[in-house]
Amino acid sequence: MDIVLYILLGVAVGIVIGRYMLRKLLKSQELSAQNKVKKILKDAENNAEILKKNKLLEAKEKFLQLKADHEQEVNARNNAINQRENSIKQKEQSLNQKLENANRKDQELDNLRKNLEKQIETSKAKQEEVEQLKLEHITKLEAIAGLSAEEAKNQLVDSLREEARSKAMIQIKDIVDEAKLTASKEAKKVVIQTIQRTATESAIENTVSIFNIENDEIKGRVIGREGRNIRALEAATGVEIIVDDTPEAIILSGFDPVRREIARLALHRLVTDGRIHPARIEEVVAKTKKQIEDEIVEIGERTVIDLGIHGLHPELIRMVGRMRYRSSYGQNLLQHSREVANFCATMASELGLNVKLAKRAGLLHDIGKVPDDNPELPHAILGMQLAEKYKEHPEVCNAIGAHHDEVEMTSMISPIVQACDAISGARPGARREVVESYIKRLKELEALALSYPGVEKTFAIQAGRELRVVVESERITDAQSEILATDISNRIQTEMTYPGQIKVTVIRETRSVSYAK
Repeated sequence: MDIVLYILLGVAVGIVIGRYMLRKLLKSQELSAQNKVKKILKDAENNAEILKKNKLLEAKEKFLQLKADHEQEVNARNNAINQRENSIKQKEQSLNQKLENANRKDQELDNLRKNLEKQIETSKAKQEEVEQLKLEHITKLEAIAGLSAEEAKNQLVDSLREEARSKAMIQIKDIVDEAKLTASKEAKKVVIQTIQRTATESAIENTVSIFNIENDEIKGRVIGREGRNIRALEAATGVEIIVDDTPEAIILSGFDPVRREIARLALHRLVTDGRIHPARIEEVVAKTKKQIEDEIVEIGERTVIDLGIHGLHPELIRMVGRMRYRSSYGQNLLQHSREVANFCATMASELGLNVKLAKRAGLLHDIGKVPDDNPELPHAILGMQLAEKYKEHPEVCNAIGAHHDEVEMTSMISPIVQACDAISGARPGARREVVESYIKRLKELEALALSYPGVEKTFAIQAGRELRVVVESERITDAQSEILATDISNRIQTEMTYPGQIKVTVIRETRSVSYAK
């Protein structure tokens, strides 16, 4: 029982002590919190005071800066106003001075006007006096001559007119006679000087090329087994390969110089390489054709550079290069065109005309002979159309079209080109009429066969005595090949004129190709 009382008493005492300690602790914490609040408030007041001072300083600095900027702007405006005022004052002074000068000049002009009026009045009086004296003098002359002044004047005018007419006719006749004599002499002089100043070579184109070989053993390799190599070469190039008893030589026959050159270069490559078979032949011929095309462009560029001609269209340059493999009545077309260009330049220089245009027209005057299309047009008209197409000068175009009188001449260069063309072609040994007609006949022969559907290529060989026609095997059968050969031969017989007979050979070939990989 006592123990319970002690425990209760202890608990009561502990509660009292705990409440006291708790109240003391809470009071202590309350005092600490108040102190912190006071400290925070004091710090905030201090910071606010500092921030206020800083803002006041910034406001003062900004005010001072704005004030300085305003004063600077005001000063600049004042300076500008002062400058304008000074400029206005100077202009006022200049205007005042000009006004004074104008007033002084007006006064001088008034004085001059008054003096002129006095002089005019004096001259009028003198003129009236002179007229009176003139009338008196004429009256006395009329009384002495027995004629009126008008009649005398008419007689004098008629007499002077007749005398002047007779003298003018005599002078005109002398001038015309002298001009005819001088023109004839000058024309002969210009032509002779042009011919003498241009050195040329006479060379006649032929239709046969000779390919030299080291020994006759190569002939067998060129012919191939059962003639397959030579047939492949002829089919690929369109040139007849003649392998006969001529020692160490193979003859290439064809009217087209480009084909002959392709065949010659291809044969040279094949013989040098040693691999001669149909597939290799086709490959070499294709590469050689590409080489010839590049060479044609190079020849054209070298020609225009040598002649000093600039700004020529690339297609015209290529046509100039193809002239190397064309002939005009047996005369090499490029050599002929270069001669005409040099002739034209010389004549134009002698006559004081445009040398560059004359040389350009001389080089291009036969450009219409190069294309194979439009054979029905005269080459002069075709050449003029090509020049117009590639934006050549109108005088050059007219000279090309008029050098054979197909169109009317409209410039001084046109008769020069016509004369120079005649000079170049009229040299002894320069041309051969037979060659041109022969080549024309062979081209017509090939064009006739090429007009049939299914025909791929045509070649006139053996000087036009044989026509080989290569057809597409997919479109033409063997039976149709025989009919085609008959049709072509009948049409040649009825439409063309030719010596002897022409053999028509239609070739139809089928190839099957496969690759082993």
